Amino acid sequence: MESTTQAPPSMPRLNEPAPAFDAPTTHGVKKLEDYKGKWLVLFSHPADFTPVCTTEFIAFAKRYADFQAINCELLGLSIDSHYSHIAWERNIKEKFGVEIGFPIIADLSMQVARAYGMIQPGASDTSAVRATFIIDPEGILRAMVHYPMSNGRSIDEFVRLVKAMQTSDEHKVATPESWQPGDKVIVPPPATAEEAAERMNQGYECTDWYFCKKAVRGPQG
Repeated sequence: MESTTQAPPSMPRLNEPAPAFDAPTTHGVKKLEDYKGKWLVLFSHPADFTPVCTTEFIAFAKRYADFQAINCELLGLSIDSHYSHIAWERNIKEKFGVEIGFPIIADLSMQVARAYGMIQPGASDTSAVRATFIIDPEGILRAMVHYPMSNGRSIDEFVRLVKAMQTSDEHKVATPESWQPGDKVIVPPPATAEEAAERMNQGYECTDWYFCKKAVRGPQG
């Protein structure tokens, strides 16, 4: 008797190369390699012409210039045709006065969605969930977030997260909860007992040997 159990969705892994793609979009064919040298926020939505997705796209569009100011591009995706995407874009401009300036992948084959684990059988077999992937300039997947179909994402958080990761990369530090550019960052804890003994006298703002902060200059876009 054949098993009817579905295999779990394939998921990419953090800090490894993001799955390559070569896909039709509203701006022509796009490949992952087209974004080399830039940060990329790749995000999926369940369907065009749906209310929650419309609010998200309006929010992404309104923050697009802010993403670009920090060397980051946006790329949407759903399992709809590019004709549907174009019609939806035109509708958003007509009804809401907002122009969608970034491309949207038409993933009718579901190849990109499956490669990134955007298809979650517990939610739908034919629609992508609200998945967001942040890919760095070297093509490495650095962050991913999945939301349920019923709840929209905070676009401000993705702007903040890209800035935080850029700051961590540049200064070799970590960032605390809700960090914003201009806030102090966390100095990596000492790795040896000798370093721990010296830490309190190194000029940082320390609460204890393992918890120290300092000021750095972060992205201001």
